[in-house]
Amino acid sequence: MSDGTPPPLDPTLTAMIERMVDARVDARLAGFSAQVEEALARLRAQEGPQRDQASILVFSGDFDRLISAFIIATGAVAMGIEVSMYFTFWGLVALKKQTTFAGKTIEEKMLSAMLPGGPANTGTSKMNMLGMGPIMFKRVMAQNNVETLPGLIKLAQDLGVKLIACRMAMGVMGIKDEELIDGVQYGGVATYLGDAIESKITLFI
Repeated sequence: MSDGTPPPLDPTLTAMIERMVDARVDARLAGFSAQVEEALARLRAQEGPQRDQASILVFSGDFDRLISAFIIATGAVAMGIEVSMYFTFWGLVALKKQTTFAGKTIEEKMLSAMLPGGPANTGTSKMNMLGMGPIMFKRVMAQNNVETLPGLIKLAQDLGVKLIACRMAMGVMGIKDEELIDGVQYGGVATYLGDAIESKITLFI
């Protein structure tokens, strides 16, 4: 009388099934390995060597942080490193030469009125002291023969540093092309990422 237990499989049949399973697994693994190798080969082909390049994303509009960004940029160029600086939001102040109100919406005019007119008018991140902080820092910098912020920006341009203004942020901040210094390039996030992915050094300031 059967107790419900299936009869044992014939050993020959069992061995045949195991061989079939092993062959199927080996075939699947071989196909998977080939796909992995193909994907790795594509990645290696796309990577390419990183260049001696530095990409600096400048988000801050603080006087001291902008000074640091341009000192790093000009120092890197002096060491033979290509440098691109991508300015977005508050960092766009570093590229301003003037403020205009013509042709702007009410919101854009309000933003323009609140933003510094250029790098020489920026405040410090700490100890701003109602505008006294930057004056003090500028005096100390002059005493120690440190270049002014506008001077560092001009030096960076003369040395070939690529200055890129974020188009999207310009629209948000109500900044027009004619308000920025000459020689500035324009781009979007893809521009920054394209430079950053090939750079050995990337900084966010």
